[in-house]
Amino acid sequence: MDLREYLASCGPALWRVAAPLSVVQEITALQHALSDAGRFPALLVEQPRLADGTTSAIPVVTNLFASRARVARLLGVDDHRQAAAAFARLAATPRAPVFVSEAPVQQMIEREPDLSRLPALRQHELDAGHYITAGHCITLDPESGVDNVSVQRCWVRGPRSMTFYPYPSSHNARNLAKWEARGERAPFALWIGHHPKVVLGAQAKLAHPESHWSAAGGIAGEPVRLVPSVTHGARLMVPADAEIVIEGFVPPGVRMADGPFAEYTGYVGVQTAAHAVEVAALTRRRDALYADFGAGLEDHLVPENLAMEGRLYTMLKPIAPSLQNVHVPFSGRRFHAYLQFRDPERGEVRDALAAALAYRRLRTAIAVDEDIDLFEEREVLWALATRVQWHRDAFTIDGLTHPNLDPSLPPGASTITKLAIDATLPPASAPGQPKPFVPANTVDPRALEAARELLANIDMSSWPTA
Repeated sequence: MDLREYLASCGPALWRVAAPLSVVQEITALQHALSDAGRFPALLVEQPRLADGTTSAIPVVTNLFASRARVARLLGVDDHRQAAAAFARLAATPRAPVFVSEAPVQQMIEREPDLSRLPALRQHELDAGHYITAGHCITLDPESGVDNVSVQRCWVRGPRSMTFYPYPSSHNARNLAKWEARGERAPFALWIGHHPKVVLGAQAKLAHPESHWSAAGGIAGEPVRLVPSVTHGARLMVPADAEIVIEGFVPPGVRMADGPFAEYTGYVGVQTAAHAVEVAALTRRRDALYADFGAGLEDHLVPENLAMEGRLYTMLKPIAPSLQNVHVPFSGRRFHAYLQFRDPERGEVRDALAAALAYRRLRTAIAVDEDIDLFEEREVLWALATRVQWHRDAFTIDGLTHPNLDPSLPPGASTITKLAIDATLPPASAPGQPKPFVPANTVDPRALEAARELLANIDMSSWPTA
């Protein structure tokens, strides 16, 4: 199971772009244009043009995750509305990795690599440089030896130099802090490109320290094959079927300016201090592909949001058995969650909302009934407009943590106030009875079916869509 196997299965959903495109904004501009058009094919750019005008021998693959429907099918569900429960179920059935001694990703080993020859993109106008955006960074907890995998940005600063920015509360940041307290260099590796199931599974939300390989195997439906890294040996394993691996060390006490960089919020992130990486080796397939995420685009948010949905579903279902579904919408980036309930007990929705706000990335959680489609924001807003009295149905919790990439955070703030809104209807007086609320506008089902049959024979392609 690898990236090329997946690409071969995409059929017309894969666009092989034969025209040369620059890694400086042109590839990302194509993703923006596709997003504006509401079209989300996977992209294989066969001739990426480097900043110096030469053509890279390594094609660029991107937009793999831009389609939520396509990602849901990776989880074995045809309806993307069922992705949260599917992710939670698969992540809860882990498959331990298997270990091999030879690997496709080590067909080529470069002890003195030149990272500037990689087709790393400079995606947006204000980006500070060329960033590896779909790099899965691996660090170790020095106490337990357990590894952690996380997608975090790395700026290619020179032939053998990168910056590495793990978000302050991330597990990789915790690991590096422990190595730094010891005054030791932290072993580091970064892998690029794999089957999208493995990429998705590697983003499962786990405890610390807890390795992602078994969860990734659960999502993939088969064990992930691992091989000892050439720099660190069996101490730090890397995926055998990845496309590219960069290995090295993170020295203690060394920081470099990193950014600005386009973030998932849709805004340019501020310059920050990031860890340095001393690159020791690069390994790759002979015919390697370079995987990229379009920062701030659907390609960037969909896999992480699906992983968040799975984690929230797992967290909240024991608290609220009436929970039916969870959605983290693209419009809210990673800050909003919609929760759907069916006939909850009194207090159950509030309990779930309070628990949801404890999830660090969220700042707003909204609860609705089963008659509201979580994936149609017009319906969610209708519930807010017609079922909520703010003094009765909304509450805030102060002093909770939140990502520092939120552009609305006041300077120096380390905590925020979070909002929960209960847009569910009052409970029925007895099972089977209607809820004490005015009925929604409806038509006779037979009349509705007749209207649909009439439309089935009409060419509507020239009619306005909104």
